Amino acid sequence: MSKRFLVILAVCVLGLVGIYVATSKKADAPTSKTGSSSTSKLSNNVIGKNTKGVQLTEYGDFQCPACGAYHPIVKQVVEKYKNEIQFQFRNFPLQQLHKNARSSARAAEAAAKQNKYWEMHDLLYEQQDAWKDSTTPNVIFEGYASQLGLNTAKFKTDFASTEVNEIINADYAEGTRLEINSTPTFFLQGKKITQSPRDVEGFSKLIDQAIKDAKK
Repeated sequence: MSKRFLVILAVCVLGLVGIYVATSKKADAPTSKTGSSSTSKLSNNVIGKNTKGVQLTEYGDFQCPACGAYHPIVKQVVEKYKNEIQFQFRNFPLQQLHKNARSSARAAEAAAKQNKYWEMHDLLYEQQDAWKDSTTPNVIFEGYASQLGLNTAKFKTDFASTEVNEIINADYAEGTRLEINSTPTFFLQGKKITQSPRDVEGFSKLIDQAIKDAKK
């Protein structure tokens, strides 16, 4: 077992504590107005041709250290299976644990409005240390938007919009319904992966089996 993943596991344990705090403070937890997710408002950020009819979904928090550590692994998995499967990312910001979790999710969803979701998604994870403790993360995110060639005025408007906020709320509510208790949490073909793989090979075993099962 590598030291890297010992760190990841330790952070995930802290995430469990954070989830407990978050769910125990219902007044502060992000929810939709109805108290449950609305399928019409859920995010729809997907990548991959999905020729095999297999979907891998991650519920993540852009400020979560464990999610950041998993990012390069997940990116390799997506690249390996980009023709066979579809990868989806949904927002599960742990606001009580990570002060910039929601604003970073806003940045990603605002970028999605200009078809640059995955570029912003990758940049947020790869530059996590640069913004995670910032008191003005929106300024940094606006810089990322400019770097990605986005219309920054539109980005600012979308970033602050009710629509973007409701998308994040819907994702969070859906994750809560699915009893997510840490980030990142992965689902394969709609079924929760109870023990997340620690490398590309681990994900590959599960995905290869899912592809075989999809043929039956």
